[in-house]
Amino acid sequence: MPGILVRWLIITVTVLLISKLFRGVTVDDTGSALVFAAILGVLNAFVRPVLIILTLPLTIVTLGFFILVINALLFWFVAGLDVGVHVSGFWSAFAASLVVSLVSWFTSSAISGGGGERTVIMTRWDRNIVDLRRGKGNRWE
Repeated sequence: MPGILVRWLIITVTVLLISKLFRGVTVDDTGSALVFAAILGVLNAFVRPVLIILTLPLTIVTLGFFILVINALLFWFVAGLDVGVHVSGFWSAFAASLVVSLVSWFTSSAISGGGGERTVIMTRWDRNIVDLRRGKGNRWE
């Protein structure tokens, strides 16, 4: 649960910073950014996977770049809900969603990459189990 709250706050701060960096994105106040980040997080968790599956052929043809368009459309859609974040057009939403995606990816990898990961490799023929975990220096042991 704390990881979700940390991600939510970081995305909120990212949206606030985006409004300072890009002319096409404006935020009314911090509360609006909090609501925007919460709605965007819920849509990214539940709607985005469905959209990715529905557009899978197009995503494959474009080598995955269509996912950036899906992210931009979701960003633009949430801004259109009149939650206090305003986006002037698709390209502003595209640039902003690209920044949010990069920050989200970095945040998720920083939060979940704390060394508690474990991987189990099981060979098919002799059923030997190799248990690996990340040790010091982020190396597998």
